Amino acid sequence: MTSQPAEPLTRLDGSPIHILAVDDEPSLTELLSIAMRYEGWHVTTAATGLDAVKKARDVSPDAIVLDIMLPDFDGLEVMRRIRAEQPDVPVIFLTAKDAVADRITGLTAGGDDYVTKPFSLEELIARLRGLLRRTGAAAWSSRSILQVGDLVMDEDSHEVTRGGTEINLTATEFELLRFLMRNPKRVLSKAQILDRVWNYDFGGQANVVELYISYLRKKIDAGHAPMIHTIRGAGYLIRPAVEA
Repeated sequence: MTSQPAEPLTRLDGSPIHILAVDDEPSLTELLSIAMRYEGWHVTTAATGLDAVKKARDVSPDAIVLDIMLPDFDGLEVMRRIRAEQPDVPVIFLTAKDAVADRITGLTAGGDDYVTKPFSLEELIARLRGLLRRTGAAAWSSRSILQVGDLVMDEDSHEVTRGGTEINLTATEFELLRFLMRNPKRVLSKAQILDRVWNYDFGGQANVVELYISYLRKKIDAGHAPMIHTIRGAGYLIRPAVEA
């Protein structure tokens, strides 16, 4: 992923957001890092509670993504130790799918939010954005508007219009279209799209991309000159339509 969001979320002084991601699964922290760097944020990772406490002291993160289950001590203790020095840092807990008790304990202990594994990277980033805004840690540098031809997307409100007519999209369709619109006139491979749009443990085949591209075409291109194009053997791109 080489492109960056058009209007990234930043600290109030304009410098990049810094996130501390804590989990003992290296593949997960790597995917979290990729998704957060794509947003223009700095990321520090840790695999143990002790390492997390040390790195929080070193980097003073704007928010922490914190697994409740760690090999040395649990995420609740990590949060307590970090909050002893940085009392206002917001925390999103990662919990096991069915661990309702963990979620309740995490929130009553002072956590700000939680997501359950396996989760969508899109959902986690959206929750981080909302959390950073609510806690006053960050602000949009300006309203996040993407435009390709007469197709307009408001990344804040999730409104999409073409020629002034509103288009209703599912969450996955919206994220797929956003990835295309952030890279206008650029061919994106199925592998790139799968990596960006679908969650980290996705185990399906690339034909899911074809399926969702077809959904988008029905909504975006219906009644208009086409904007979404297939480049045979390479992938897909979006570009302003050439009206007849």
